[in-house]
Amino acid sequence: MSVTFAAVRKIALSLDNVEEGMSYGTPGFRVGGVLFLRFHQDGESLVVRTDFEQREELLAADPASYYITDHYVNYEWILIRTACVHADALRELIRWAHKSAAAEKRRAPRGTKRAGR
Repeated sequence: MSVTFAAVRKIALSLDNVEEGMSYGTPGFRVGGVLFLRFHQDGESLVVRTDFEQREELLAADPASYYITDHYVNYEWILIRTACVHADALRELIRWAHKSAAAEKRRAPRGTKRAGR
């Protein structure tokens, strides 16, 4: 039940004010210039904005679908295996990530560099 690039793209672009572009050499999605979702360079995973609490819950609940690498340990992101994750769960995570990124855009003072840029 692998989630396809086309399905992820459709979900992301259905959200308000989403811009598609490249991020670290892979397709990514931003709201107000803030990255909230991108494809991982392994070609099989997504990198999705989260918070530490939600990430721990996801990792504990479904380690087959969710994981992190050493690179992401100190950042509020989670990696998701597209071959394992349920489409409904992914849709909700993408919506949450979008909402979180949009809120960060509203909080960031002008001229502040944001992570993921």
